[in-house]
Amino acid sequence: MTLNILFMTVTIKKRQRSFEELEHQKSVKKFYEQNRDKHHEIFSRML
Repeated sequence: MTLNILFMTVTIKKRQRSFEELEHQKSVKKFYEQNRDKHHEIFSRML
């Protein structure tokens, strides 16, 4: 996407991610979801 504003050009490109970055993101998301579920379990028992 390119915007021309007052003789300035701003170009925004979608960043290409490597396979390793995608795998890392997946593992982080999985870890986050596991912890969220554990916390939910613990707190639901307390109530």
